[in-house]
Amino acid sequence: MGTAGLLPLVPGIASASSEKSLEPNGSPSKIRFCFNTATLRGQKKPISELVDVVSKAGYQAIEPWIGELEAHKSSGKSLKDLAKQIRDAGLEVPSAIGFAEWIVDDNGKRKKGLEQARRDMDLVKEIGGTRIAAPPAGATQAPMLDLGAVSERYAALLKLGRETGIVPQLEMWGFSKNLSRTYEVAQVALNTGDSTACILADIYHIHKGGSSLETIQLLSGQALQVFHMNDFPANPPREKIGDADRVYPGDGIAPIGQILGRMIQAGFKGYLSLELFNPNYYKLDAFLVAKTGLEKMKAVVPNA
Repeated sequence: MGTAGLLPLVPGIASASSEKSLEPNGSPSKIRFCFNTATLRGQKKPISELVDVVSKAGYQAIEPWIGELEAHKSSGKSLKDLAKQIRDAGLEVPSAIGFAEWIVDDNGKRKKGLEQARRDMDLVKEIGGTRIAAPPAGATQAPMLDLGAVSERYAALLKLGRETGIVPQLEMWGFSKNLSRTYEVAQVALNTGDSTACILADIYHIHKGGSSLETIQLLSGQALQVFHMNDFPANPPREKIGDADRVYPGDGIAPIGQILGRMIQAGFKGYLSLELFNPNYYKLDAFLVAKTGLEKMKAVVPNA
């Protein structure tokens, strides 16, 4: 199978992609705005309530966490009914966040991780979702894993995704000892030889892991189907910055407009998903947080 979605850009390709990704008025085409429910996680609202908040705020999509779907189901509520609520609200589910340990060296743990991944994918499928995050859960500490072995494990996860109908997105975690850099996730995805391989990247995690924010332009739009949106302040420094320091896009120092402009030129037509863990936002009105986040995202999209 091909890997065209991950090939580095060359000027001719970039130019062609740019023409196709812009509407006649110069604004990006087909870019959709999504809300990752971590942004209101501290408010401990049920997923059904979050769907209403996200829809009323004007988003086109929602990115739930697997734990929220499990809680919904364990409370006796139907995921089928939740799927209808999401559809009726005019929302899509382009991605969900799970933590199955598919990547670990231990064969027993990895087998259980794949079993968990299947269960997670089934939950996502029930609500009409299409993708799920595949972070290096269970392998965030040393030792460093062999990237060839990681490619084989991700390929197995992709195979499972074809069986369930849910695409696992290789997620970069900047704080992790494994898959913390742009080149690492790109190499792993390329080495699978699988055209469904894709990467879930994040402004904060690119910075936290020490990659240049400009390295994202080396991936075509097909490789990035969902992109986590956030920003980071000048302080604390990269080595000490944490999830709670994330701020609204445009409120920090990241060159977000430049990054998104190059992504659009590379053919990005996916979902920009707001993902924050800032405790200050947890204290605010949920609708205000969601609405403000959408306004901030739109403000930093080039030519929007």
